[in-house]
Amino acid sequence: MAETSDTIVAIATAPGAGGVGIVRLSGPRSLAIAETACAKKLPPRVAEHARFRDEGGATLDDGIALYFAAPASYTGEDVVELQAHGSPVVLQQLVARCCALGARHARPGEFSERAFLNGKLDLTQAEAVADLIAAADIHAARAARRSLDGVFSRRVDAIADELLALRVHTEAAIDFADEPLDTLGGEALRARLSQALQAMDALALEAQRGQKLRDGLHAVIVGPPNAGKSSLLNALAGSERAIVTDIAGTTRDLLREAVRIDGIELMLVDTAGLREGGDAIEREGMRRARDEVRRADLAIVVLDARDPIGGRQAVADTVAGVPQRLWLHNKSDLLGAAEPEPEEGVLRVSARTGEGLDRLHAALRDYATGGQAGDGAFTARARHVEALRRAQDHAAIAERELAAEALDLAAERLRLAHEALGEITGRITPNDLLGHIFASFCIGK
Repeated sequence: MAETSDTIVAIATAPGAGGVGIVRLSGPRSLAIAETACAKKLPPRVAEHARFRDEGGATLDDGIALYFAAPASYTGEDVVELQAHGSPVVLQQLVARCCALGARHARPGEFSERAFLNGKLDLTQAEAVADLIAAADIHAARAARRSLDGVFSRRVDAIADELLALRVHTEAAIDFADEPLDTLGGEALRARLSQALQAMDALALEAQRGQKLRDGLHAVIVGPPNAGKSSLLNALAGSERAIVTDIAGTTRDLLREAVRIDGIELMLVDTAGLREGGDAIEREGMRRARDEVRRADLAIVVLDARDPIGGRQAVADTVAGVPQRLWLHNKSDLLGAAEPEPEEGVLRVSARTGEGLDRLHAALRDYATGGQAGDGAFTARARHVEALRRAQDHAAIAERELAAEALDLAAERLRLAHEALGEITGRITPNDLLGHIFASFCIGK
């Protein structure tokens, strides 16, 4: 456990109208401070009615005091919660009283930081606390709750444990360099590493979906002039955010709008129409549009349904490098009744009448979640995705080195892969490998 000599205090929950506010203490002097403020003894895990008193003994408020003895608390330290009813002024007076008795104001996130340092939470779980608080809808809240419950962490730990075992096996085989690897279990070793790589690939895809669920999908609306891009942005945003005219080149700069569709947040970026020519301002708008597309998760390519082939030719080079593309034939309300359906993978919509927008909503949700049900997702962050990518790269190189029987190089890559995974949960200690190696020794050795 982390050694902390100081006690921290903060308003954990501010009251609403007629609600309850909570002042939380954590640290070695929490109980003594709380008992002095309450002028009574507090048994562990018993809700005690108490009068919270100032230095002169006057009552600040009355409420409930709850004491959680270490290590059976959120932070792993002694924790006391003082539940008061009243205004934020009362809560500030309680905090000031606790500080006068020896506590200090907690830094942002310090309670969760102490929970991590004391082994009550790993890093992903600590981050999930913030994600749960910031969740804007039920899908994001459920995903954050699954991360807080350790769903993501357990998957990471299982792969990390397997990589550590493979590294131990590989380093043990180095001592028998004169023997072919296959006589030392090389075939099984390679098979296990292959399975670990498959597990990493699957987890990386889910982490990417979890990141999009948390951070939102960066989607750029792109297409030739007058295809209806700004009208589509307005339809998805549910308000007149972009100026719409029949004049080609009306949109000159990027217009960003955060929208939430079926529980998925999207950062939509409307861009200037892509074409040859235009004045200097329009050309600058097109340059910015192409730069934005290169950073996008998804390109929503809007084409005029009356000339989709020409529209595709105008934007083909710009959207070629985007990870995902959604093709829309807009202005479907202007087509004749006998017009054939577009090819597979293309949605026909009308931003003006709303035709096809329900199918567009469903497609955007599928792009963000990979077609998976939102309730099975967990939240992830950019650093998690990056660490998984590095672990995948190192493990893939280790697989090639094992095939070439370059055991020392393979062992080093396995170490780097294991450390990259450890960054996700914060479980990186130099004694991990030593513990595994010595645990495999015979008794008495």
